[in-house]
Amino acid sequence: MSTTSTVGTTSSGTNSIYSQLSGTSGSNTTQSAQETSDRFLKLLVAQMKNQDPLSPMDNAQVTSQMAQINTVSGIEKLNGSVTSLGSQLIQSQTLQGASLVGKGVLVEGSKLALDAGKGSGAFELAGAADSVKVEVLSSAGRVIDTVDLGTQTSGQHHFDWSAPASLADTTGLTFRVAATQGTAAVTSTALMRDAVQSISTSGSDLNLNLASGTTVAYGKVRAISE
Repeated sequence: MSTTSTVGTTSSGTNSIYSQLSGTSGSNTTQSAQETSDRFLKLLVAQMKNQDPLSPMDNAQVTSQMAQINTVSGIEKLNGSVTSLGSQLIQSQTLQGASLVGKGVLVEGSKLALDAGKGSGAFELAGAADSVKVEVLSSAGRVIDTVDLGTQTSGQHHFDWSAPASLADTTGLTFRVAATQGTAAVTSTALMRDAVQSISTSGSDLNLNLASGTTVAYGKVRAISE
């Protein structure tokens, strides 16, 4: 007399265990990898106890199923580790951002703020230029002065500008950079000076709230000064 299995047909080996674990009845209950692994082992032991001696379970199938269970469990643990690492990184980044409060930064922009009649800014050149000029613009967009910086290499450069005594309105000043190498234009990026007033977070992003009223991402800061 053959022994019948109480957990599934023995002819299908671990396939019957897998079908019970995967919920072929349409259950929408989500199991963790640990719960699935525990159920698998319990069902496997029960099936091995009740298997037909004349048609034993396939060892290769058992090994394959156990490897899959271990893989799922390993992925779940890895996801947990990555999530924890991301949380620690955000905390570390927030502490770094807090240390910037009150300090000056260089960020992309063209505003030119004055202090005692003097302003300063910066720019980045994509390549070397034999002619670089910084044009200072009024709030209406009119060129009110030009700073000739001559030949400049590629990379980041700084400039200073003093407002003429005849300039009555110094609000809303901006600047733009014109750079050329021969007759070809050289790509430039205007960088403005600002100060960090506070920091804020949005999900995994750290933002800096600047004195000018703008908000920039922490990764957009090009330089930091006292």
